[in-house]
Amino acid sequence: MESPRSPEAEIGHRVEDLWEVAEPQLSPSEKLNSCFEDIAVASFPRARAFQVIEIPSNASLADTVEILSKNKILSAPIRNVDAPEDASWIDKYIGIVEFAGIAIWLLCQSEAAANGTNGSAAGSPVANLVSRLGSFTFRRTSSGRVETTTDPESDETTAVGGSFFETLTSSEFYKNTKVGDISGSFRWAPFLALQTSDTFLTMLLLLSKYRMKSLPVVDMGGDKIENIITQSSVVHMLAECVGLPWFESWGTKKLSELGLPLMKPQKLVKVNEDQPVLKAFQLMREKGVGGLPVMDTSGTKAIGNISIRDVQYLLTAPNIYKDYRTITAKDFLTAVRQHLHEQHEASPLLGSVITCKRDDAIKDIILKLDSEKIHRIYVVDDKGSTEGVITLRDIISKLVHEPRHYFGDFFDGVVPLPPNSTV
Repeated sequence: MESPRSPEAEIGHRVEDLWEVAEPQLSPSEKLNSCFEDIAVASFPRARAFQVIEIPSNASLADTVEILSKNKILSAPIRNVDAPEDASWIDKYIGIVEFAGIAIWLLCQSEAAANGTNGSAAGSPVANLVSRLGSFTFRRTSSGRVETTTDPESDETTAVGGSFFETLTSSEFYKNTKVGDISGSFRWAPFLALQTSDTFLTMLLLLSKYRMKSLPVVDMGGDKIENIITQSSVVHMLAECVGLPWFESWGTKKLSELGLPLMKPQKLVKVNEDQPVLKAFQLMREKGVGGLPVMDTSGTKAIGNISIRDVQYLLTAPNIYKDYRTITAKDFLTAVRQHLHEQHEASPLLGSVITCKRDDAIKDIILKLDSEKIHRIYVVDDKGSTEGVITLRDIISKLVHEPRHYFGDFFDGVVPLPPNSTV
């Protein structure tokens, strides 16, 4: 028998072995659940040159953005610098910091400053931010989750001059605020870790239904992170399984057969090319999405994609917008693309919009997402009009389903969650 071509393909062969001996009365969906329930996450392959990038709790917001950007990652665990060297992981890590959290935390703190609730001087970059970006208000949903809302009617609230971000990123507020001081904010994700003995099924459900972007893997009682599993790494694993019978039985199905895309065309979250770029980031937060298409003047075809990680270009390279009176979504794409070319940096932003159709097989979508190293693909009709989106999370959610009462008390006391956090 031919040896697996990669560690990920080896996992695929293990699933194949389990698939062949699964109870014959099980449906294909139940068989997949059963297979993934029998594989421990300890066997999930580490990425090449695997290294855990940590953010020390005394790092500033500016340092944090730089670390995330330099290492091309969306998030990182926050390490408590006051914890002893021999502390277990449960005492060593106090949360996960994400680009999304940094962006929205800055905006919300600006509202507080403008309202005089944290002592910032009127006229400072922080106090002026809210007057330029619009009013944020807090509300608590019936589930207890805290959300922010903005005035959705006016684009003027998000129209800021190109020099604004230079002012913001040079402020003492941005340079001196420490992530450890705000790790209890609902802006940071809790440090929800998998144990090495947990199963692939648990991992896949957390990355899909429970919307976790990444999952640290630890040994109970250990003092370090053994692995970090992301949505992207799972889709890469699936791409390495192409050709195996168990995968082909699922992967050859058309998107429409699997109920994809999940969102109806009229519900697609998008921004027009002439709208302020900050409108895009506000919509991502309000609608709970990690990216959206930038539409042409007709409003039917996508000319680009902006993801939440792209907020880094507002914070790490603010000088590239200084000649813009206002920064539209199209201006943002143009300026960032030019900046990336000058820096000789590879990025999905440099390429054209990746698309598919409803009658494409899901395995073809997996291969596209994996080869292009992107997190979403847009569904178009025969005229090329954008009518939907498929994300990594959507794909994983169609691979497994949650059995009744599967998690039980899994979320109770697994880790100490920060105040006001929700899973």
